[in-house]
Amino acid sequence: MKRALISVSNKDGVVEFARGLEQLGYDIISTGGTFKALQDAGIKVRQVADVTGFPEILDGRVKTLHPKIHGGILARRIPEHLQQIADNAIEPIDIVAVNLYPFRETIAKPDVDLAEAIENIDIGGPTMVRSAAKNYQDVVIIVKPEFYAPVLQELQTSGGVSEATRFQLAREAFSHTAAYDAMISSYLARLQGVPFPDNMVVAGEKVYELRYGENPHQKAAFYRSLDPGLGLADARQLNGKELSYNNIVDIQAGWSLVKEFDQTACVIIKHTNPCGTAVASTLAEAFEKAFAADTVSAYGGIIAFNRTVDLTTAQKAAEPFMECIIAPGYEPEALAVLQAKKNLRVLELPIVTAAEMQVKSVEGGFVVQESDRGQLDLNNIKVVTKKAPTPEELQDLVFAMKVAKHVKSNAIVIAKAGVTIGVGAGQMNRVGSAAIALQDREACRGAVMASDAFFPFKDTVELAAEAGITAIVQPGGSIRDPLSIEECDRHGISMIFTGMRHFKH
Repeated sequence: MKRALISVSNKDGVVEFARGLEQLGYDIISTGGTFKALQDAGIKVRQVADVTGFPEILDGRVKTLHPKIHGGILARRIPEHLQQIADNAIEPIDIVAVNLYPFRETIAKPDVDLAEAIENIDIGGPTMVRSAAKNYQDVVIIVKPEFYAPVLQELQTSGGVSEATRFQLAREAFSHTAAYDAMISSYLARLQGVPFPDNMVVAGEKVYELRYGENPHQKAAFYRSLDPGLGLADARQLNGKELSYNNIVDIQAGWSLVKEFDQTACVIIKHTNPCGTAVASTLAEAFEKAFAADTVSAYGGIIAFNRTVDLTTAQKAAEPFMECIIAPGYEPEALAVLQAKKNLRVLELPIVTAAEMQVKSVEGGFVVQESDRGQLDLNNIKVVTKKAPTPEELQDLVFAMKVAKHVKSNAIVIAKAGVTIGVGAGQMNRVGSAAIALQDREACRGAVMASDAFFPFKDTVELAAEAGITAIVQPGGSIRDPLSIEECDRHGISMIFTGMRHFKH
């Protein structure tokens, strides 16, 4: 008789799967809660303890760690192995359906302590999964409910499971246990305050495959981090077609920036850079100002809001062609307006600040860093010019530096009254970024300037003075700082040093 061992934390579809196996003549073995669920459904099932002749002990820590289980799973269907297990009264196990204790869900709870987390580290489950996956040529291993139906169908139509399917299931199984161990390692490292352990595993769960990557000839997929916490992969999509690779990257850029502001804010992103950013008393006004900051670049861009979208804002945001909107919520009337735009992708995600790591690949490896959570501290700024900024200028300098932090280096941001006037991004020299940001000379008069890094020469200040800039914020730290300060004093420009650089590569 064929035998199946079923022991699952996620019980979705398990009763139907077990019933299908029973109808095919399988002897079913199970443990704990799974045994009860199957028995309650009227399925004939044996407990693991009845097979091993050994009770569950240590509060369930030891249940399946027994030769009569692992011998039955690991035995190859060759005469020598079959004779050995027969000599030891071990029955072969042909199907193993196991998924693991919900460790991610456990550590995501706000009140979880280490003891509870430790108890939700599965030991027997991963061991059975790895054993069955190792012996995939003779044993079917299933770790996800979505594989129940395909396996049953193969068994019903052909009496067995193809080698190709068994190999795929084994690959899924090893990925499952690897990701599980990665979660545990990451959690323990965080408890110890170790951001960069000697061995770092980046674990993710595929959300879906993308049509293509940055360009049509590149393959791509979207993954959810297995660390606890809300992120873009958890956003609810309320309208529009599937997100593209570029959509996802741009949305994250907008979301990261709009979360910087306590005031009502709107950010419009194009190619990961903010082409328009504004704060205002209402969301509709913030959108109007952000869009007006650069109407040419905003076309086909991404809109990020940090407040619930109301009807007036939705009506205004629905007028131009935009790719996506993300916000923490939508009033029902507002959502109806946006959903009338068939191709407009609409996402909802609560605003949560998480201290996530940033990972970038290089050939043969990857680099990891903390996210840039640095903020301009008004208690630690240094006024280096004869003229100090006015309270209004200081407010705009803080605003402009928040934006500059999210602009590709070299970054120059011009702002006035809580709105970006010009953005110079990603140029190979700082004065080149300044020239781009200062193109609209009339609008720039009376505005402020933010730079993500120090001025290596005084030429950027010279350009700022010609455009009528009245205040500048920059980190400072150049050996030529005195020349920039002198140039500011000569033109009556106030300048403050923050001591904090915000490169973004």
